[in-house]
Amino acid sequence: MVFSSFVFLFAFLPLVLLLYFCSPDKAKNAVLLAFSLLFYAWGEPLWIGVLLLNVAVGWAGGLLIERGRGRRLAKIAMVAALIFQVGVLVYFKYTGFLVHTLQPILPFPVPFRDPGLPIGISFFTFHLISYLVDVYRGDAPALRSYSKLLLYISLFPQLVAGPIIRYADVQEQLSRRRITLEGFSTGIARFVVGLGKKVVLANTLADISTVFLDGDLGKLSLLGAWFGIVLFALQIYFDFSGYSDMAIGLGRMFGFHFKENFNYPYVSRSASEFWRRWNISVGRFFRDYVYIPLGGNRRNPAFNLFAVWFLTGLWHGASWNYVLWGVYFGVFIAMERSFLFRILSVLPSFASHIYFLAIVLIGWVFFYFESIGRGLMYLRVMLGFASAPLANAELAIHLQNHSFLLPIAVIAATPLPAVLHRRLAAHMRPGFARGLYANTLVPLACLAILTVSALLLVGKTYSPFFYFRF
Repeated sequence: MVFSSFVFLFAFLPLVLLLYFCSPDKAKNAVLLAFSLLFYAWGEPLWIGVLLLNVAVGWAGGLLIERGRGRRLAKIAMVAALIFQVGVLVYFKYTGFLVHTLQPILPFPVPFRDPGLPIGISFFTFHLISYLVDVYRGDAPALRSYSKLLLYISLFPQLVAGPIIRYADVQEQLSRRRITLEGFSTGIARFVVGLGKKVVLANTLADISTVFLDGDLGKLSLLGAWFGIVLFALQIYFDFSGYSDMAIGLGRMFGFHFKENFNYPYVSRSASEFWRRWNISVGRFFRDYVYIPLGGNRRNPAFNLFAVWFLTGLWHGASWNYVLWGVYFGVFIAMERSFLFRILSVLPSFASHIYFLAIVLIGWVFFYFESIGRGLMYLRVMLGFASAPLANAELAIHLQNHSFLLPIAVIAATPLPAVLHRRLAAHMRPGFARGLYANTLVPLACLAILTVSALLLVGKTYSPFFYFRF
């Protein structure tokens, strides 16, 4: 089940809200847990067994860590539980990749049958790692209740595509949450904005970008190649930030406060800044649970940085193009720390922004094409190394047919709409005008987005979020 589906919007969500708010406080977690498991099992009920088993091992590991606090038992329990969690992830997500990589150099064939990929396994594995390490470090107590840990891991707003919520950040909210009318209405607005990002912008951009990215590269023009990857850059931003908005909004409806996961990444002026703004929860996870434990900036920083970006790329997918993409960003971040920041600091802001845009758009080429050979061919066209025309009729037709889409998408990817909203609300005098804006115009805008999104979903085939594959 996906958030941008009729089943979720007009059946699942209204029903869970109705039962949640009609239930006594002691039963609210049980309602959320039951619906979260139903949400996960809706499309592929087989994989719920993997989720339940992983949580059971994490729960037992947390209790053993707590019992052995200060003794060797705690470390043994943590390491064993982590090995299990990572082992399950590797088996389902990376075994096929390893077999296909090693098979050409092995003297014998390796029989392998793809077991399939449980949806969201990367995310719930990282949540369990967060729980185990936070308990071991003493940042949060171990949960005595298996069902409460299962609720933290399976909470449907963030179960299948994040954001990654650290256990220490929500431990108290699992037991005590306060829901206000203002918080609930804010959650609805945030959810609807995320829905609009996904359905109105991301899906539309995806339909156009594939014409350039998946077409005949021999007929692609230089400007067409740039146009296609710009469309994809906007598509993946609205797809994933839209999901994060929906997850954060759903959390607010039920009293949870999740941290922001995107902060207008395309206004960045460096690769380092981009990764402080893009998928913030994943960056924070690798910093807190990989980079710093390896030694951070104190010991072997170059190796630690390489390890983080190698794993960041591999986490996104079991393919060498993702590894290349991760290492590519790691190299630029290392160069920025070494000398590029000094150069960028003396350049005009627009020049550093152009540098960043070139870096990130080339990076998205590595990310998009699982075939590295095809990706390099696409880059040859982009960078003018192929005998491709500057432009062609196909590009002109799409620019003409979608002359409003690209400017709207670019503006929506900046802080400008949010800044205008805040300024309008702040400069209106208390009274009729402010009440009209906050209580009438904003809800009407949300209703319009919801209506347009619903209309666009009519007749659409299954359209999962891009990050569901991770």
